[in-house]
Amino acid sequence: MYHVDITNAGDSIFKVKSANYEFTVDTKGNGITPPDTLLASLGTCIGVYIRKYAEGLKLEIEEFSISVSADFAEDKPVRFKDIKVLIDLKGLELDEARKNGLLRFIQNCPVHNTIENSPSINIELK
Repeated sequence: MYHVDITNAGDSIFKVKSANYEFTVDTKGNGITPPDTLLASLGTCIGVYIRKYAEGLKLEIEEFSISVSADFAEDKPVRFKDIKVLIDLKGLELDEARKNGLLRFIQNCPVHNTIENSPSINIELK
């Protein structure tokens, strides 16, 4: 099971702690924002799946970058309308079959699947 604990550190500052890591979320510029955190989760998950694909096929992907951007919808509720992921394989050329295979494979990333399939979210007060 995945689990994080979030503690408000005053104002809009939140300390996020996982099993062995901690970072700060802040909507006023002293840390990553909640929407940016969601985009980072998607991008890094895709990155993990790029590595898995490359390892499985013994492809030499030495370096790559992922850029994730999104726009908010203009209507309510407040949410991302579109999310765009751009992958730069830093000059590595893949034939169409490998390119399509990679794109299909990385769509198995659990963060991508979660966003695509609208999970139920249960919020309770303690």
